[in-house]
Amino acid sequence: MGSIANESWGPEVITVDVVAAKCLIQTSHAYLDVRTVEEFQKGHVDAEKIINIPYMFNTPQGRVKNPEFLKEVSSACKKEDHIIVGCQSGVRSVYATTDLLTEGFKNVSNMGGGYLDWVKNEFPVKVHLELVKNEVTLKAPSDLVKNELPVKTPLVG
Repeated sequence: MGSIANESWGPEVITVDVVAAKCLIQTSHAYLDVRTVEEFQKGHVDAEKIINIPYMFNTPQGRVKNPEFLKEVSSACKKEDHIIVGCQSGVRSVYATTDLLTEGFKNVSNMGGGYLDWVKNEFPVKVHLELVKNEVTLKAPSDLVKNELPVKTPLVG
């Protein structure tokens, strides 16, 4: 567990690694994924309480901060909620966590390493299959593929 303290950034951001984040998400915390909707749909942390609110949008001019970010989070979460904030690699989530703490959210932590570290640790993820259905081959276990039915021998009496 580490922290980043920088007076120009505002409040102290507590950063937890993905192992600690996984434990917190499985027990008590909501997971706020601040990546773009496109990134989220390609794969995200498998959590019961998960919210995707992009912190930034991709535009032809580059990334632009979501002007409605704080308003959207405030409508989805209470300021007392326990929240882990994550992104792709852990950079956007630091900025998002700082903004949330500045806005008065009390129990917000950054997930260091982001989704990339989550995947590297082989933790559970969800992928929206409709986006990749042409790339996914689903195979049934061999014991479910049998086409034969058991044959009963007639009783001779």
